[in-house]
Amino acid sequence: MEKRREPVRVARSSMPPFEEYADMIKKLWDSRWLTNMGELHHQLEEQLKEYLGASHLSLFVNGHMALETALRALGLTGEVITTPFTFASTAHAIVQNGLTPVFCDIRPDNYTLDPEKLEALITDKTSAILPVHVYGNFCDVEKIQEIARRHHLKVIYDAAHAFGEELQGIGAARFGDASMFSFHATKVFHTIEGGALAFHDLELEQRVNGLKNFGIMDEETVTLVGGNGKMNEFQAAMGLCNLKYIGQEIEKRRCIDRRYRERLEGTKGITLCKEEPGIKRNYAYMPVVFEGYKKSRDQVAAQLEAAGIYPRKYFYPCVNAYACYQDRYKQEDTPVAQRISMNVLTLPMYADLPLDTVDEICDIVLG
Repeated sequence: MEKRREPVRVARSSMPPFEEYADMIKKLWDSRWLTNMGELHHQLEEQLKEYLGASHLSLFVNGHMALETALRALGLTGEVITTPFTFASTAHAIVQNGLTPVFCDIRPDNYTLDPEKLEALITDKTSAILPVHVYGNFCDVEKIQEIARRHHLKVIYDAAHAFGEELQGIGAARFGDASMFSFHATKVFHTIEGGALAFHDLELEQRVNGLKNFGIMDEETVTLVGGNGKMNEFQAAMGLCNLKYIGQEIEKRRCIDRRYRERLEGTKGITLCKEEPGIKRNYAYMPVVFEGYKKSRDQVAAQLEAAGIYPRKYFYPCVNAYACYQDRYKQEDTPVAQRISMNVLTLPMYADLPLDTVDEICDIVLG
């Protein structure tokens, strides 16, 4: 098969009209206020608070810093239970706070943390649970909250994949004690790099905002040992422009998701995530699990790459199989996560992906 000139990546950044972004940032040449919570920063913060339905929201330079800050702001100690089927950032944020990750296996249907296996991992050292809405699939928020309540634990959601999503009309920002959103360039909504922390407790606001700005409260008062997690004005400008088009972007993704499902669903050995009722989706990813199929996951990936199409083994390997954690964990302790990670492939998914390219991808997968 002849390799295409223009490679098809697993993701591609959505961009607003250039003129709109240029017009948005033009005022920065007049004000010279480029960072430190400027006008555009405040505008984006307010608009996102409304869009996500968040009680309180703080913008960050990236999602990882938001997650690290959430863990620190909540004053956690000891152990934090999380999932091994996630991006490196989730566990690394725990470790960077001097805490110990404890890995809970995942559900076989939507790949989120399995609450049925959660309680057995709670000890007197456990201070929090950090579940992940994987691929935008919602965790079982009710069961997790019920367990957390009984054991007096905090719940921080990694909602990097769940921007704009709702469960029974309730936005992802409303669950747990805090939720982290990522606005990385490849996400449904992006600010080039960026992220946000949504939370309910007003008392957390000053602490969160202090921790992301060196603990500085005013020109003469530094009350916390904080870091630098501030979003700059160029990022905020990109976010303000992109937010105007988020509805259109998600609708385009929905059409692509539908075409993939029309072509691939019902094929023996191929499993797509179920469309669960009551969820307003953002169609962030197209994960496909190959088990009992005529070709392995790796064979499918190799065939696509030979055609200039680059899917991703996302998430592979599991976090508890990383070299940096090798002597501390065994991925065999989370067998469902291990099995899914060895068989999952995320296919290209972005708003301007042509449907005929989706058909080409499916032809290769099914061929």
